[in-house]
Amino acid sequence: MLTARRRVTALASAALSGALLLTSCGGSDGGSSDGKTLKLWHYEAPNSAMGQAWNEAIKEFEATHPGVKVEFEEKGFEQIQKTAPMVLNSSEAPDLMEYNKGNATAGHLSKQGLLTDLSAEAAKRGWDKKLGAGVRTTSLYDAEGVMGSGKWYGVPNYAEYTMVFYNKDLFAKYKIPEPKTFDELTAAMDTFVKNKVTPLANGGAEYPAHQYLYQLALSKADRAWVDAYELYKGKPDFHDAAWTYAAETFADWMKKGYISKDSTSAKAEDAGVSFLQGKSPVFFSGSWWYGRFQDEAKFDWGTFLWPGSNLTLGSGGNLWVVPKGAKNKDLAYDFIDITMSKKIQNLLGNKGGVPVAADASAISDPKSKTLIDNFNTVSERDGLAFYPDWPISGFYDVLVSETQKLMTGGEKPDGYLDALQEAYDKDAPKR
Repeated sequence: MLTARRRVTALASAALSGALLLTSCGGSDGGSSDGKTLKLWHYEAPNSAMGQAWNEAIKEFEATHPGVKVEFEEKGFEQIQKTAPMVLNSSEAPDLMEYNKGNATAGHLSKQGLLTDLSAEAAKRGWDKKLGAGVRTTSLYDAEGVMGSGKWYGVPNYAEYTMVFYNKDLFAKYKIPEPKTFDELTAAMDTFVKNKVTPLANGGAEYPAHQYLYQLALSKADRAWVDAYELYKGKPDFHDAAWTYAAETFADWMKKGYISKDSTSAKAEDAGVSFLQGKSPVFFSGSWWYGRFQDEAKFDWGTFLWPGSNLTLGSGGNLWVVPKGAKNKDLAYDFIDITMSKKIQNLLGNKGGVPVAADASAISDPKSKTLIDNFNTVSERDGLAFYPDWPISGFYDVLVSETQKLMTGGEKPDGYLDALQEAYDKDAPKR
């Protein structure tokens, strides 16, 4: 997705600030290497699970690689997303970079020849053994940049998935039990509306809005439907039962007041803050928010999987990628390896992340245990359905603009689905 973290996201706008010092040794085939500098870019918030885990990884790396400086440049998610193809094709490319996964992002860069093939390192260092099949999908890209097979072009050291965050205090105030079924969820939202509370936190200007809609579609879909849409193993019909249900239900939710029209121009950050401030009792979004909510929420909150659906948005996390022109690739490989270690994986799990190689017995935080248990439930039923913007380059912007029209009533469900079909058919690869 340009998700997650449009996240993708509270993280879409967050960038780590400050200078980071790392250390290492080694060479590279990407250019002139001094073996004393690692140029690193990532955009995780300092208080996010990933930000905290990677800061600890930096300390570990420094302790084992004395004498090497890491040049860190402050970047935001959107900044990297928009400039990566140009920067990676220049002498300014970093040695290691966090980048969004999926066909339209990492796949697009791999097809352009801008990323290093990590297949040999993945086998040598055992990364391929640590990642389950569902998580590994976004690491591999074929010659056309389609995920799921081919060469290793990225390594995720965490996973992510979407869930319903809910404010337990507000639910208790209005005597609403935790929803166990979809009907109970809609009944809860009806009760909030009757009490003049808009139930759903939302951001129409970024990913939250169209992720609500995609989840509604997933509740009526199966794995073959997802594979046709995301992996081109069939021809998607945007007027099928799943998409039609999603568009019509979302439009109905707007009319019922489950979602505020004022959120049409709101961003993901606004949606998260609305939940944090206790204004919105329900927020459907991703695990990338978990650490922040643990850190900042002043009320009792919990989570549950979207009721009545075996599928939900999710995948392996954003990728560590090594640009083709990186000057110190060996240093980059060493740093990736440390983030995959038990120590860092266990820390990530206890800080509200979803680790891919942690020791389950080492996760002591109750909320973190719930997060990981629910992820295991999704993973075991092969429920990770990726993100709606992944199939084609530029589809994120189409989803945002068209979903905004649906929110305002400027577009009806049929017209909305027509627009998605046209954009998808225009740019999807012919398989």
